[in-house]
Amino acid sequence: MAARTVGSLPVANVQALAETCNGFNDKIPERYVRMEARSEEVIIGHGSTLVIPIVDLNKLLDPQSTEEECVKLVSACQNWGFFQLTNHGVPDEVIENLMNDIAEFFKQPLEAKKACSQLPNSLEGYGQAFVVSDNQKLDWSDRFFLHVRPVESRDLRFWPTNPASFRHSVDVYSSEVAKLSCRLLEFMAKGMGAEPASLLGMFEGQHQGMRMNYYPPCWQADQVLGLSPHSDACGLTLLLQKRDVQGLQVKRDGKWFSVDALDGALIVNVGDALELLSNGNFRSAEHRAVIHQNKERISVAMFHQPCQDLIVGPLPEFVKGEKVRYRSTSYQDFLTQYFKAKLDGKNHLEKFKL
Repeated sequence: MAARTVGSLPVANVQALAETCNGFNDKIPERYVRMEARSEEVIIGHGSTLVIPIVDLNKLLDPQSTEEECVKLVSACQNWGFFQLTNHGVPDEVIENLMNDIAEFFKQPLEAKKACSQLPNSLEGYGQAFVVSDNQKLDWSDRFFLHVRPVESRDLRFWPTNPASFRHSVDVYSSEVAKLSCRLLEFMAKGMGAEPASLLGMFEGQHQGMRMNYYPPCWQADQVLGLSPHSDACGLTLLLQKRDVQGLQVKRDGKWFSVDALDGALIVNVGDALELLSNGNFRSAEHRAVIHQNKERISVAMFHQPCQDLIVGPLPEFVKGEKVRYRSTSYQDFLTQYFKAKLDGKNHLEKFKL
């Protein structure tokens, strides 16, 4: 697993930093000042053309509506790389327990959180990622990454014992969304006229990583970024966030679109590996996180990955007479190169285009 062989340069804890420089006269350290945060156009709107698509799992599962909803799903993956999933079936209690436990973890004193700190040359645990030089711009956030599935891949040194229910909450939620991601991959394959097993066999039972993100408020929110523009290296990402604070933005046609997350929905996005496997029929989308002026934001992303030993390249079912658009590579090497670099839009995937 690449996250266990690649590290990140140590940087200051942002949650602690925010507490010391969140007054009107306090100056934000230069490494966090991102002028693009306020200079780039952001589209905020509620018209049908200005929001990411919404897909209803109940309609996908209903024989009477599955075909029509499958068209919506495929269109979302082709044109946006993002969609909101409603009626996903993950119980409210499971989601609430997870988010409460993550919030409780981040509320702890810094010294308590440091018990779960990353080790040198590893991204697992509490800390940062993608910091590869001493002069690059930094994100206004702290992260906590864990390998959660398969169960035997867990390194419990990094799993907090406080709150006491944390491990159980993660276990239940990760099981639910692992099954959900496989269902989605099945419908995505069907929608393209491919055998469901073509995608399912590559992801079912494979590695699942969880990244918890803490975005402290910043009184100069328009001068910082919570998470740099990037696409995800995995197959599918399922994102949850605290319901009362938005912050996710998706890039489409050179413009940033603010995502207004629906209450109770999961946000799903296509990762680079799936774009490559689908020969570009599904596309990963560049996205970023922005900061609220006086409210913290907490989100949790579940990354669903193909087999680590797999040679990833366009599947025959997705080529169908088209030219092959990407070269094949070992997924382990693909991940290692991703984690070794700073976040930089979709530049990582561009290197694999033919």
